[in-house]
Amino acid sequence: MIEIPDSLRSLFTATIDEQDGTYVIEVPSSEVNHKALTVNETYRVALLDSPSSAESSPSQEPQHHASRRTTSHGSSGPPVDEGEVRDVSIETVGDQGDGIAKVERGYVVIVPDAQPGDEPTVEIEQVQENVAFASVVDGDSRSL
Repeated sequence: MIEIPDSLRSLFTATIDEQDGTYVIEVPSSEVNHKALTVNETYRVALLDSPSSAESSPSQEPQHHASRRTTSHGSSGPPVDEGEVRDVSIETVGDQGDGIAKVERGYVVIVPDAQPGDEPTVEIEQVQENVAFASVVDGDSRSL
C-alpha cells in the first residue's frame, strides 16, 4: 500500500522527454496557476511506475476501468468529467482514510469510505487538473 504524505503538493502524470542530452518532465501550467507549485522554487519529485501497456496503447481500456459513459478526453486534460459514472478499483487508502483509484494515465480518483480491493461504481463529483473526487453510487460490486 502506498502512503501519501500530507506534504504532497501536486500529483500529475507526465512523460519524460529528452532535450539536448538532458531529460525533462513538463509540469502542467495549471499546477502553477492553482498555486500548487511556484516558479523558481525547488521541489522533491517522486516517480511512480505506470503500466507500460496503458501508456503504449491508450485506446486499450485498463482492466480496472469500465466506463458507463463515453467521453472524449484530450491527452492534456483530466480523463474524467463531472457527473460521469464509472467502475473503479480501489488500490490504496490515503492519509485521510479515503480510497484511492487510478484511471487513465494514472489519474487519481479519491473515493470516501472505500478500501483496497473494493470495486465500486462511482459518480465523479469534482474534477481538478490532477485529481478527482467521487462518491459511491453502487457498492454491490465491492469485494467482501
